[in-house]
Amino acid sequence: MGRIFEKRKHKMFARYAKISRAFARIGREIAIAVKMGGGDSDTNPRLRMVLSKARTVNMPKANVDAAIKRALSKEDGDFEEVVYEGKGPHGIGFMIEVATNNPTRTVANIRNYFKKKGGALGVKGSMEFLFDHKGEYKVAIPSEDLDEFELALIDCGAEEINRDHDGIYITTTFEDFGRMQKALEDRGCVIMHAELTREPNNPVQLTAEQEAEIDELVDLIEEDDDVTGVYTTMA
Repeated sequence: MGRIFEKRKHKMFARYAKISRAFARIGREIAIAVKMGGGDSDTNPRLRMVLSKARTVNMPKANVDAAIKRALSKEDGDFEEVVYEGKGPHGIGFMIEVATNNPTRTVANIRNYFKKKGGALGVKGSMEFLFDHKGEYKVAIPSEDLDEFELALIDCGAEEINRDHDGIYITTTFEDFGRMQKALEDRGCVIMHAELTREPNNPVQLTAEQEAEIDELVDLIEEDDDVTGVYTTMA
């Protein structure tokens, strides 16, 4: 019985740790968004996007408001966005997005993660060409005619549109991400998810054993509170 209890307790702590990391990352993204466009989400589209992400992880409003307040006062320091590039085992390319108030600490940590798992931190531009920077949206199905709605989205930069009973999924280029957000907001769409992501333009197939090695490195990097996104060329 004691062993079962300990196992359940371990799972519970792991879950809380995951939630805590998610909230910490959202807080850093809020700091970046506020730095770029201020603390009013009505006039700051980047902040609106981050607040949408906060809702998807059920971050309490009190936590969000506190994060905005800290960002405005720079209580936690001046955060900046940095993108690191590296090569993992089996030649897999990595792009790592961070929000940090101490780049010296963060780059040392990232370098150490690669070293532990047989990879190496690269220089700027060494891996970026292997990825396409994309925007992704999920919106609630509108009441208007769906064919007309999708045509309007294409006019606003939608590259790909898919839908199921849960909603409509839209992919844009990085450049059209902001234009799409404004178009969706102007049409009164309920935005359920909004995110910038990086997709490999030539995904690399690996064996199950090799994939497990890459996953270990990804997990190690994602445990760092400064890291907001990890992308690889693994299929």
